[in-house]
Amino acid sequence: MMVLCMSAGAVSVTLFVHSFTLAWMHSVEKIRWEEQWKIEGNFLQVTEASIRGSGAGMEPPPDALFKEGAWHYTPHVSPLKAVRLSHSPYTKEYELCFDDRCMPLNDFFENLPETDTIVLEACER
Repeated sequence: MMVLCMSAGAVSVTLFVHSFTLAWMHSVEKIRWEEQWKIEGNFLQVTEASIRGSGAGMEPPPDALFKEGAWHYTPHVSPLKAVRLSHSPYTKEYELCFDDRCMPLNDFFENLPETDTIVLEACER
């Protein structure tokens, strides 16, 4: 079974998922960005990404295809041990999507400080 561990400070959450989507709103352009991830052993691998528009440092790469209202492409990134996300009151929070539903990352943690780092990583259970 694949396991995604999320932590913020001393709080840890475990999700039994094989893949997930990480989504967020660009802080300046207010355009949704999504990345599809899968868990491979002890690593996280981004497999696809999409951007619902362009501008302010978020231009789609040259190999992106426009379909269904978004630019879709495959990021060329090596598998990662962990993904670190900044939690801030100055931007809209990240969403984690799996099993056909999306939830703000804040919903997984009680009393998350105004600014913190949320860490996603593959883990063994």
